[in-house]
Amino acid sequence: MANSPIRSGDPSPGRVDATVHRRRWVILSVLMLSLLIVVLDNSILNIAMKTIAMPAPAGLGATQSELEWAINAYTLVFAGLLFTSGLLGDRLGRKKVLLFGLAVFGAGSVLAAFAASPVQLIAFRALMGLGGAFVMPATLAVLMNVFEREEQPKAIGVWAGGVGLAIAVGPIAGGLLLDRFWWGSVFLINVPIVLVTLVAMAFLVPDSRDPSPGRLDPVGVALSVVGLVLLVYGIIKGGQLADFTDPEVIGTVLGGLAVLAVFVVHQKRSDHPSIDIGYFRNPAFSAAVAAIALVFFALMGVTFFIVFYVQSVRGYTPLESGLLILPLAAAQLIFAPRARYVVDRFGARAVCTAGMLTVAVTMAGLLLLDVSTPMWLMEVIFFLQGTGMAHIMPPVTVSIMQSLPREKAGSGSALNNTFRQVGGTLGVAVLGSVLSTTYRDSIKDALNSVPDLPGPVRHAAGESIEATLGVAARLGPAGRPLVTAAQDAFVHAMHLTALASSGIALVGAVVVAVFLPGRPATAAPVAAPRPDETARAPK
Repeated sequence: MANSPIRSGDPSPGRVDATVHRRRWVILSVLMLSLLIVVLDNSILNIAMKTIAMPAPAGLGATQSELEWAINAYTLVFAGLLFTSGLLGDRLGRKKVLLFGLAVFGAGSVLAAFAASPVQLIAFRALMGLGGAFVMPATLAVLMNVFEREEQPKAIGVWAGGVGLAIAVGPIAGGLLLDRFWWGSVFLINVPIVLVTLVAMAFLVPDSRDPSPGRLDPVGVALSVVGLVLLVYGIIKGGQLADFTDPEVIGTVLGGLAVLAVFVVHQKRSDHPSIDIGYFRNPAFSAAVAAIALVFFALMGVTFFIVFYVQSVRGYTPLESGLLILPLAAAQLIFAPRARYVVDRFGARAVCTAGMLTVAVTMAGLLLLDVSTPMWLMEVIFFLQGTGMAHIMPPVTVSIMQSLPREKAGSGSALNNTFRQVGGTLGVAVLGSVLSTTYRDSIKDALNSVPDLPGPVRHAAGESIEATLGVAARLGPAGRPLVTAAQDAFVHAMHLTALASSGIALVGAVVVAVFLPGRPATAAPVAAPRPDETARAPK
C-alpha cells in the first residue's frame, strides 16, 4: 500500500513509523473495542441461554442441542473462515477487512435480536460469525504492526486482558438487559459499540498488508468448513441421542475426520495453502497453538454448563449470574497485562505449565459445588481459574506471533484464533454432549416414576434441566420431587463434565511442559532489520 504508515513492504520489516508509534496506545484502545464486541457477544449469550430456552413469548423454546448450535454456528463459521480472512487482510489491508467485519457483525446482531425461531437465531449467529472472522485476526495483526517487538508482549498482555474486561461486561450487561427487556436486547447492545468503533477506526487505525501475499485457497476453505461441521454435528447428535454408537453419529464423525485429513494433505501439496504447515515445525509455535486449543476446549465446556448451575439449580437471576462470574473476569483483567513480568523471570514454559495446572485444579474444584454449597467457594475457584488463564493466553499468543515474520501477522493471528475457536467449539460439543448424556441417564428413573406422562413428553423432558423443570412446573405441587431430582441429576452431570475438563487441562499442561521452549517467548529469533534502519522511532 503506497501510503501505508506501517513499513511492511520489505522481506525484513523495519521500525514502525514515528507517527504511528506515538499514537500506538490510542490505536490499541480502538482495537480493544473490536475485541470487546466479539468476546462480549459470546459471554452475553451464555447468560441468555436459560431465557432463550424458555417457551415463547419469554424465549424461543430452544432445546439443548439448538442452544449448542446457537454457539457453534458462530464458532464454526468463524473458525472455517479465519484462514481466508487472514490472507485477505494480508493481501487487501487489515484495516479494510476490520471495517468490513465490523459492519457484517453489526448487521448480524440486529437480525439475531429479532429472530423468530431457534433456526433463525442459529442462521443469524452464523452471519455474526462471518463478521467476527474478519475482525479478530486483523485486530491482532494490526497490533503486531504498530508496536515494536520489545513492546509486543506488553501490548498482547493488555489485549488479552481485554478478554477479561469483555467477560466481565458481557454477563452484567446481559443480566441488566434481561431484567428489563426481551432476550433479543442482548444482541442489540453490539450495535452502538460497532458504530463507535467504525468511526474511531476510520480516523485512527493505520492500514498495513503483506507485500507478497499468497493467493486465496477456496478448496482449502471448503474442506475445513465441511470437515468441522461434520465432526461437531456428529458429536452434538451423539449427545442428543445419548448414543455415540449410532450409525449417523459414527458416520458424520468419521466423515468429518476424513475431510479434515484431506484438508491437511491439500495444504501440504498446495502452492498457495490457507495454512502453511511449515509453521508447525517450530516447537514454540506448535506447542502454543496446542495449548490454546486445549485450554479453550476445557474452558468453553465448563462455561456452557455453569450458567445452568447458577440459574436453574441455584435460582439466581441473569444479572446475579453475571455478577457471580466477575472474579473470573477480574483475575484475567488484573493479571494478563502483567504476565510478561513473570515470563521474563521464569520463562514461558514454566509460567504456562503452572497456568495450565491451575486451570486443571480449579476445574476439579467444581466437584465441591452442589445444590447448597456457599457461593463464595465458587467465587474463589473462578478467581483462581481466571488467574491461571491470565498466565496462559499472553505468553502463548506472543510465542505464536513472534515465531512468524511481521508481514505474516494476519496469517499468524488467524491460526491463533482458529485453534482457540476450534478448541472452544469442540469443547462445547464434546463436554456439552457428556453433560446431556449423563443428565438424561440420571433423570430417567425420576421421569419414569411420573404417572400418565406421555412417552414423547418424557423423552423431551430428559434432554435438559430446563425441559425437566418445565414439566415439573406444569405438574404443580406434585412436580416438586421432580425438581429436586433434576437438580441432583444436573449436579452429577456437571461434576462428571468438570472432571473431563480437568483432564483436558492436564493434557495441555503436559504438552506445554514437554514442547514449549524454556526461554522467555520474547527471546524468540527475529528477522534482522533492514541495513538502512539505524535508529528506532522516538518513544
